[in-house]
Amino acid sequence: MKFGIALQTNLPLATYGPLAAQVEAYGFDTLTVFNDMLYQPAWLPLLEIARATRRLHFGPIAVNPFTCHPINIASQAALLADASQGRFYLGLARGAWLEYVGLNPARPIASLREAYACIRHLLQGKLEPLAGEIYPLLGGEKLHWAIEHPEVPFVLATWGLKTMQGCIQHIHAVKVGGTANPAVVSWLRKGIDEAARAIGRDGREIEIIVGTATVVDDSDRVACDKARVEVAGFLPIIATLDPSIQIEPDILAGIRAGDANAISDELLRKFALVGNPDAIIAQVQALIEAGAAKVEFAPPHGSLELLGTRVLAGLRA
Repeated sequence: MKFGIALQTNLPLATYGPLAAQVEAYGFDTLTVFNDMLYQPAWLPLLEIARATRRLHFGPIAVNPFTCHPINIASQAALLADASQGRFYLGLARGAWLEYVGLNPARPIASLREAYACIRHLLQGKLEPLAGEIYPLLGGEKLHWAIEHPEVPFVLATWGLKTMQGCIQHIHAVKVGGTANPAVVSWLRKGIDEAARAIGRDGREIEIIVGTATVVDDSDRVACDKARVEVAGFLPIIATLDPSIQIEPDILAGIRAGDANAISDELLRKFALVGNPDAIIAQVQALIEAGAAKVEFAPPHGSLELLGTRVLAGLRA
């Protein structure tokens, strides 16, 4: 099992190095940085993380090939893999909010699949042509410096089984966000295994990563009250993606209208890691038992100190 922290890119640039050093000192395995649109691009915070750490593995999630061409993604990945001596991983996603800037990709699954192939082709320094309808390479193109760490693990962030199936040949892990529901892990494990088997892969080669909003506090009630407000913003979206959850229409309508108090504690814990340290440890253990290989604690965290000294220590024990 691996345990990680996730950060949003809304902090001063100088903050990321010290934060990463703290995360590493607590003993977390990974640090993921979101690459959401209209926030800071993840690349510079990731470079700060590379410089401030020695053991921690790290990378961005939700990089999309529609606002950043795979050639540019490959270049950034190569630099960060070398800067960290091979501790970098790359997470792609279709990406949200593209419609806000007039982007509506006609073939998002094919685009992601070809983006992975294009990035790998460039990282490995191959000079032969790469066939593709969206991101082809005519041959002879290469990154013009010596790449020391060409083997970068690929993560796919998605809830879509078709997206996962379309990219299955390229990925090392699937990340599902916004959930703490063990039933989702079991559902995704079945989908991964079936898709891998169809192309002759062993599904066990592909890890499941779960990450969601986390609020830890010595007071279970304080933590739940804080988390409810955070979860109300994304619960209506994730609820339509989770095949195991049925929410009464009037409750869902209330949440959509901004009534965070309509979220019961039981429902809250389907979408967030929340409560006192013991409560969160129990939630994470349930995700592990369902088949998750890594759990990431995403903002607002509540207390990074409690996550490091109580939650992580309890899980290790």
